[in-house]
Amino acid sequence: MKQLTTKTQIFYGLGVSYAIVDQIFAQWILYFYLPPASAGLPIIMPALYISYALAISRFVDMVTDPLVGFLSDKLNTRFGRRIPLIAFGSIPLALSTLAFFFPPRENPSTAFFYLAIVGSLFFTFYTIVGAPYNAMIPEIGRNQTERLNLSTWQSVFRLVYTALAMIVPGILIKAFGKGDTLLGIRAMVAFLCLIVVLGLAVTVFFVKEKEYSTGEISKENFRNTIGIILKERNFFYYLFGLLFFFIGFNNLRAVVNYYVEDIMGMGKAEITLASALLFGVAALFFLPTNQYSKKYGYRKVMLSCLVLMGIFTGNFYFLGKILPVKLGFLLFALLGIPIAGAAFIFPPAMLSEIANHISERSGSRIEGLCFGIQGFFLKLAFLLSILILPLVLTMGGRVVQKAGIYNASVLSLVFFACSFFCYYCYREE
Repeated sequence: MKQLTTKTQIFYGLGVSYAIVDQIFAQWILYFYLPPASAGLPIIMPALYISYALAISRFVDMVTDPLVGFLSDKLNTRFGRRIPLIAFGSIPLALSTLAFFFPPRENPSTAFFYLAIVGSLFFTFYTIVGAPYNAMIPEIGRNQTERLNLSTWQSVFRLVYTALAMIVPGILIKAFGKGDTLLGIRAMVAFLCLIVVLGLAVTVFFVKEKEYSTGEISKENFRNTIGIILKERNFFYYLFGLLFFFIGFNNLRAVVNYYVEDIMGMGKAEITLASALLFGVAALFFLPTNQYSKKYGYRKVMLSCLVLMGIFTGNFYFLGKILPVKLGFLLFALLGIPIAGAAFIFPPAMLSEIANHISERSGSRIEGLCFGIQGFFLKLAFLLSILILPLVLTMGGRVVQKAGIYNASVLSLVFFACSFFCYYCYREE
């Protein structure tokens, strides 16, 4: 097998462009379907309808996650085990993302069924792309150094893509919409989806999976494979720590727009500024986090990140009460410090090592299923967030309340505390 080159690692990292649709979903779906009064958009359906529609789509997604991972472990083609699935899912993922923003407006019931169907398609294709993409790390990275390098490049580009998806929407909405918010949002999403497809195409066409992998397929059936994984207690500490962290993080990402507009009394341009500060600081702390992780291990640094997340998130509850609203920008910037590690570096790096240990101990290459299960937990985090957050924001009514926005930050703090407990129980090997 060929040695993994830096160029190939970069081509791999560019394929994490699907992180853009993750950010679109987290930041703009709820905002589009349940807009604040200042947005200039009509409410499409009641908050409860939104929660139920996305719950249905998440249920469909939960079935596909482990199945896609298992399928990619068993797949045997001349292009490899992972690349064919990424190629198959790329364009449908972009199209289903765009479809979110063209709901029927005749009545809430029709919009409800539309959202449930489009959401189901979106999450299915997200899994078809995401699970095999992540499983490529232990597939083509044959030692810990290569896997860490691949995880690092993935983290770098995930940061870039996520920052792009948080920073440019406000600019694009103004440029494309020219005063028409609905047109601006749709054009913004279409532009970002084009970037998603181009990034994935780089990985599909320029990462020659077969040149770096033995292509060894799993010989275990689904039941036996699940049995192997169930014996790994450490894997479950990791998974539940991941689950609780991303429920809190998803809530936090979703309320950025509400904090800037409703609490701080500012506009869409300031949403861009808040996002730029958060991800700009995260970029500055990417390398230090990476270096500290090599020295102290993932667990200790992750626990430190969660402590910082709790401190900074807790302060959002006092913004506009005890703390002046202008300090909101400082809080967004400070959040970038722990996010660099907790949201970007650690998930692919930690699971790559866990999956590799499981495969070595069991003798079966089941990395795809491991990442499929991680995908299940990540999407479960989205499901729980989207079920809870609209009800918290509206406090059971139809309109977003300021008290609901504050309560959402407290809810994130609780989930970060739960994540800390799980990672505290986790033991690095």
